[in-house]
Amino acid sequence: MSKLKALNNISRKDLIIKNAAALFRKKGFSASSMRELAMSIGIEAPSLYNHIGSKSELLQAICIKIANTFNTHLDLTLLSNASTIDKLDVLIRFHIRMMLDEFDEVFVANHEWKQLEEPYLSNFLSQRKNYENRLVQLIREGTDQQELKGIHPHVAALTILSSVRGLEFWQRHRKELTIEELENNMVHHLLNGLIK
Repeated sequence: MSKLKALNNISRKDLIIKNAAALFRKKGFSASSMRELAMSIGIEAPSLYNHIGSKSELLQAICIKIANTFNTHLDLTLLSNASTIDKLDVLIRFHIRMMLDEFDEVFVANHEWKQLEEPYLSNFLSQRKNYENRLVQLIREGTDQQELKGIHPHVAALTILSSVRGLEFWQRHRKELTIEELENNMVHHLLNGLIK
C-alpha cells in the first residue's frame, strides 16, 4: 500500500473525510470500518490514525462541516438587501447545489447524525433547529410584507427542505435532465406556490 497523498487543494484529512462520507453513505456509519476506509483510499489502516482519531471523529467532521456550511450561507443570504423571494431563490439553489455537489456529505449529515456522540449531537441539532427557525422567520416576514401567500411558514419551510432533500432519489436519474434544468424547475415550482 502507498502513502496517503493530498490531491490538488485537498488536504489528506479532507480526502479521508470525503472517502468516509462515501463509505458511510453506501454502508451506513455503523456497518463501516476504518479498515474498509483505508482500503478505499489505498493505504494501511494504521496510517489513517496519523490523520484522524476515530470513526466517530469522521462523522463529527462531516456533520458539523455540513451544518456550518448551510448556516454560514444562510447568514450571508439574510444580510443581503434582497427581497424575501430573491433570498428564498438563493437558498433553494444553494440547497440544490449542495445536494448535487456534496451529495455524500449531505446524505450522511441527513441520515447518520443520530450516531453522533455528545456534545456533537447537541451542537448539530442546535444548528439544524436554528437553521429551520430562521428559514421559517424569513418566510413569515415575506408573508407579513405580502410578498408571499398566507401559507403557514412552518409548512412552507418544511415543503422547501423536504423537496430539496428528495434529490437523493434524483441521483439515479441524472442523465434525464441537466443540473441547470433541474435547479430552475425546482425553484420555479417551489417559489410559484409561495409568491403572492
